[in-house]
Amino acid sequence: MINADALQHFQPDYRATTDQFLARARAVGTPVAHPVDDAGPAGEALASYSLWLGPEEAPQVLVLLSGTHGVEGLTGSAVQADLLHELAAGSLTLPPDCACLMVHLLNPWGTAWLRRCDPQGIDLNRNFIDFSQPLPDNSGYLALREALFDHDSRQRQQALASYGDRYGRTALEIAISGGQYSDPAGPFFGGHAPAAANTLIHTLIRAHRLDQRQLAVIDLHTGLGPYGYGEIICDHLPDSDGTRTAQRWYGDAVTLPAAGTSSSVPKEGLLDYAWHRIMDADSCFVTLEFGTYSTDQLFEVILADHRLHRHGLPDWHAAGTRAVKQAMRDHFYPGQRQWQELVLFRSRQVIRLALDGLAGTGHTA
Repeated sequence: MINADALQHFQPDYRATTDQFLARARAVGTPVAHPVDDAGPAGEALASYSLWLGPEEAPQVLVLLSGTHGVEGLTGSAVQADLLHELAAGSLTLPPDCACLMVHLLNPWGTAWLRRCDPQGIDLNRNFIDFSQPLPDNSGYLALREALFDHDSRQRQQALASYGDRYGRTALEIAISGGQYSDPAGPFFGGHAPAAANTLIHTLIRAHRLDQRQLAVIDLHTGLGPYGYGEIICDHLPDSDGTRTAQRWYGDAVTLPAAGTSSSVPKEGLLDYAWHRIMDADSCFVTLEFGTYSTDQLFEVILADHRLHRHGLPDWHAAGTRAVKQAMRDHFYPGQRQWQELVLFRSRQVIRLALDGLAGTGHTA
């Protein structure tokens, strides 16, 4: 079902991923560079790229985002490259009056360094809050912070298990991953001000007047949920136009963190919320989350990465660094052919459903 050539879209690192995207993008359009200030581990310059395909005044737009969590952009880029290949080959076409906006590697620094966060330690998917208001409080994170940085894995796991026994598994996951705004060195830090990528998203929304169009936004992620399955996560409120649109387009596959039906718990400051604010009743934002391994393993590899970077950039070639980075790669970017085939099959399916929805020919509940 997925030929071997398509698996070449899964490239090994930031440079190869970016080179491939640019080659595919230039075959069908004109990518625009959005450089970032910080360099990669070999001193290489880094950039996000945006690409607009289709009519400039199209009333409907498919928005496909990769690399919100940097290391996860290796998979997101493969999905984008696969779509570009299909468009160039003519095996897929955009519906009439529909355009596509791709944002390639929203957090390129995280892709290059195999991290989820940006150079300031900010998790972009916790950064979209109103910073003119008091920052959200996460008392659970404060209670667990010392344990999270404990190098003794047995003691750390005991502390987390004790918290889960006392308050429940959902409360434990929210405490760790729901978003915290007090500890820049810690995981899932939402920042104290808008990150550069936050500004880029709002710039693109204004530049393309996306608040005046019908939107199908798909943000590509990995690492949470069953192995290889692409979960369609909808963080619109359960009784909202956005959720009803998502369910109309994607059917019963849609899961809702706010309703407790998702592998994801409710979170602060999601990228989704910036898009929710500009969307009309016939638009929606979903996260397409490709599962890998357990949530407990996810926490362990992320915490190891934060301990590694706690005092600044590590020696990229040191054995300890390489071990932590390999664990990050293995969890968020499995190299198995079976997993890659599942990603491409599901991403093609969900993109088609989104395009059918925009064209008004999609699923009806």
